[in-house]
Amino acid sequence: MDGNRDEADRCWDIAQQALRSGDKDRALRFLRKAEKLYPTDKAEALIEAITKNGSSAGQGGAAEPGSPKMRRRGKEGTQADEKTQEKRKESGSESAKSYTHEQLESVRRVKQCKDYYEILGVVKDTNEEDLKKAYRKLALKFHPDKNHAPGATEAFKAIGNAYAILSNPEKRRRYDQFGDEQPSCGRGRGRDRHDHNREFEADISPEDLFNMFFGGGFPSSNIHVYSNGRSRFANHQRTDRAEHHQGDGGFTMFVQLLPVLILVIISIISQLMVSNPPYSLNYRPGLGHTMLRKTQQLGITYYVDRDFTLEYTGKSLDRIERNVEDDYMATLRNNCWKEKQQKENLVFRARYFGDMNLYNKALDMPAPNCQRLNDLQLRMRA
Repeated sequence: MDGNRDEADRCWDIAQQALRSGDKDRALRFLRKAEKLYPTDKAEALIEAITKNGSSAGQGGAAEPGSPKMRRRGKEGTQADEKTQEKRKESGSESAKSYTHEQLESVRRVKQCKDYYEILGVVKDTNEEDLKKAYRKLALKFHPDKNHAPGATEAFKAIGNAYAILSNPEKRRRYDQFGDEQPSCGRGRGRDRHDHNREFEADISPEDLFNMFFGGGFPSSNIHVYSNGRSRFANHQRTDRAEHHQGDGGFTMFVQLLPVLILVIISIISQLMVSNPPYSLNYRPGLGHTMLRKTQQLGITYYVDRDFTLEYTGKSLDRIERNVEDDYMATLRNNCWKEKQQKENLVFRARYFGDMNLYNKALDMPAPNCQRLNDLQLRMRA
């Protein structure tokens, strides 16, 4: 209601200007608009004064609040003011906002319902997905920010309470079995057989409703639970998920572990399918690589099993020996890089501390892998 106050003040100013210019109809139109947006005594009194004494508020100008003319009109309309205030108390703030006949009829339908299923407009065997769709549709339709018909707020609470009960498997089972001692239609109360002092109020913001329909999600923490006059937030979906997991038991655990089991099985199968390499650069009895051989081109030593010569001959043997030489060269490059790094670190330390002995030691440090790599590269170029 307070959000409309600025607009109501603007309409009041326009009405005052219209009265000063003698346009009584325009003044009445904007005064009624201001009264509808934000009811005030001054607007109501001025409307009544113009309606009863139209000519006095015309050319003579608008009666300012607090003037003798305005006070006189206020006294004349005291009884009307009291009746208006009583109507406001009965209807609340909702009456100040516009609503359609269809919205009013929808609110009456919810108030006349007999059970939770009728509130949501579903049958007893409705599944969870259809139940959620029905609730989304009604929540958007009856949300207080969208529906200003009298009783819309109570209807919205009743819809939220119905969904809070029916979307919970355990509460829905108890409700189907025992019913509800105090039907929640039109009051937003949800008392199941084991909890008579709890009142649910679904409070969904417009942002949540927008996300429900266009973001693919569903509000996860917008259920207020009132107990003993105090409110607390209850994560409705989280509770439902916990109870759902408890009901599933071992099957849910199995489904969660299934991807891990699949990965383990695939890893075991892949290891079984991969055969051992036909050679090793080092002596490895575990793999059966105990027979020493040398490549024909560079003379690199490698080890194979006893059946190697029966399986690899000709071109297949040449391919194996090229792989042996490539692996050996790669190993030398890696070891040579480590030797260079070690030498550079030692030179840096010697320069940093000014230690000539350490510097000379770094320069004389041997690099057998680098030397072997250079020799092989020269042989390959020759």
